[in-house]
Amino acid sequence: MADDSVPLPYPNLKVPKWQFQISNVERLKPEASSSMRKAIETDEMAPYLRATDSSDSELIRTLTEKNEKELSTIDEKLKDAEENLGESEISELLRSKAMYLCRIGDKEKALPALEKALEKTAGLGARIDLVLAMVRMGLFYADTQLVTANITRASDLIDSGGDWDRRNRLKVYRALHHLSIRDFKEAADLLIDSLSTFTATELMDYDEFVALTVLAAGVGCDRKGVKTKILASSEVTGCLPTLSHLATMTDSLYKSNYSQFFLSLAEVEQTYLLPDPLLAPHARYYVREMRIKAYQQLLESYQSLTLERMCRSFGVSETFMDRDLSRFIATGRLACTIDKVSGVIATNKMAGQNKTVVYEQVLKQGDQLLGEIQKLHRVVG
Repeated sequence: MADDSVPLPYPNLKVPKWQFQISNVERLKPEASSSMRKAIETDEMAPYLRATDSSDSELIRTLTEKNEKELSTIDEKLKDAEENLGESEISELLRSKAMYLCRIGDKEKALPALEKALEKTAGLGARIDLVLAMVRMGLFYADTQLVTANITRASDLIDSGGDWDRRNRLKVYRALHHLSIRDFKEAADLLIDSLSTFTATELMDYDEFVALTVLAAGVGCDRKGVKTKILASSEVTGCLPTLSHLATMTDSLYKSNYSQFFLSLAEVEQTYLLPDPLLAPHARYYVREMRIKAYQQLLESYQSLTLERMCRSFGVSETFMDRDLSRFIATGRLACTIDKVSGVIATNKMAGQNKTVVYEQVLKQGDQLLGEIQKLHRVVG
């Protein structure tokens, strides 16, 4: 692992995703089971297989033998290097051992091995890569504390003189963490900023990266931001044909095609949110926020409109719309009222304004009034 090498894709972050789908998404279970088994065999992941309480004792035995053989070989080379070679050779072997332990999913042994390699590694780039490997172990095992601690470490190392490529990679690591804690705005900003510089293929492939960017932007960006940063982005538009549900959701909301938007939002939930362990816990939140965004977008164009007209726009029943709007009105998310007798929705644009803006307007008007009073006082005096 040279100082300027591309970080190895270990552990394989698709594996916990497939494991999640096997347990939670019945329609994806056969494909996920097949893909996961191939990946586990390829990366010799006996420790991970044991951690999942797998009943495949024969595969565990076979892979364990491969693990022991590989680690024994590395240890022999390490012993020879410590006796006959220099610090750089020792450092490289320690990194190789740590990365093999990451590859097989052995969190218990990989973390101390990474720390030991870090102690013996002089090059800044290689040190950053070791810390990023700790972040990947945290992402793999959904260990938020491990992720946040090592994102901070990586940031500090990069700030001390890290190169452009690793600085850009870290943005994607940080974005994944922000998605995991439901901070879609910060995630969207980081992902959009990485569109033209993405190289973090150790985390995901490019299409998956673009899909996450479009998803995050849905909640994290306003309408203008979606237009300029997503729909007008050549990096995004180049991938949209392979992301049909996401493309339709984003385009239909921007163009105010609300019935199509509702249909595609449901498809996005089933295709991108619920099958992903990172996003599934936030699926209901995401869908709710996107519905609110659509309602706000339509309502801001009118002082009032009939409930029947709004239902027709979204392709839903009056019962659903009345219940949905009432809930968002009660929680202060929509600035409107529903007259049940006349079936009219009246918007209250003032209630939707930012309180800070209103407060500043009041202060400004108050200052102007005081000024006028002072002028009047001087005249009268």
